[in-house]
Amino acid sequence: MTFQNRITKLFNIEYPIVQAGMIWASGWRLASAVSNAGGLGLIGAGSMYPDTLLEHIRKCKAATDKPFGVNLPLLYPDIDQHVKHILEERVPIVFTSAGNPKTWTQTLKNEGITVVHVVSSAKFALKSQDAGVDAVVAEGFEAGGHNGREETTTLCLIPQVRQAIDIPLIAAGGIGTGKAMFAVMALGAEGAQVGSRFVCSPEASSHDNFKTAIVKAGEGDTMLSLKRLTPVRLIRNHFYQVVSEAEARGASNEELVQLLGRARAKLGMFEGDLEEGELEIGQVSGQINDIKPAAEIVQDLWNEFCATKEQPFYQPAVRPVI
Repeated sequence: MTFQNRITKLFNIEYPIVQAGMIWASGWRLASAVSNAGGLGLIGAGSMYPDTLLEHIRKCKAATDKPFGVNLPLLYPDIDQHVKHILEERVPIVFTSAGNPKTWTQTLKNEGITVVHVVSSAKFALKSQDAGVDAVVAEGFEAGGHNGREETTTLCLIPQVRQAIDIPLIAAGGIGTGKAMFAVMALGAEGAQVGSRFVCSPEASSHDNFKTAIVKAGEGDTMLSLKRLTPVRLIRNHFYQVVSEAEARGASNEELVQLLGRARAKLGMFEGDLEEGELEIGQVSGQINDIKPAAEIVQDLWNEFCATKEQPFYQPAVRPVI
């Protein structure tokens, strides 16, 4: 099925599927695999030192001749160095997040870079459009990683953002299947950003223990936590329980920051400590039952999207009469 819309044209990709730029998961191997499969792969710069990002950009360029991008958290302390490497290596696409899009958008666009900003509300989507971004990602409450404080679900968020802006819109949060992708596009999105499903791939740089924990996770096994700092959705484990108890007794922000520590996410997602580490993942983890190559994930998403487009309504299975 040949498909084109504003997202495929904007990124020059085959399918309107974007792999989220996730810390400790989306290095050059995952990004290049998704791009080679027809989607848009993103390198997650949030967990990388500047020299590490430079290495991943160069290796990604060697591994694919397709478009790829970098996810750039705007609160990163050495962001000027990240931007320097992005400009020097002529990365074609940058997704910014966790900050004011006005800060770097024009600098990037002046160099011919396509800029997308991640938001959690219609209000900030409109501000992003006013800042000159080329598209926005609207991320619902279901998502893993760092979320907005509004707790608006993807199902409610996408129509409101669509009504507020004119530029292309990508949906994120709770999307791990082609059916979910079809649903958000019916609501007004023009593409889907998928994170958790791609963590469970051999190309993801996250630890195998973390991937196995995601496969084992069921409904209700993730919770939004640390809302007073930066909201993050976590798999329930000992670290989550300690944080939850601290929040319940009214711990100060300073105490929560000390409890979180600098390397807690690395400990969990990259080093595989399933009890003391921070395990960031979306609610859709309850639907993920296996680990498979990124290219297969892209094709599964697209095949199911196309099948749903042809027959969008639920068809109950006919049980044989015995």
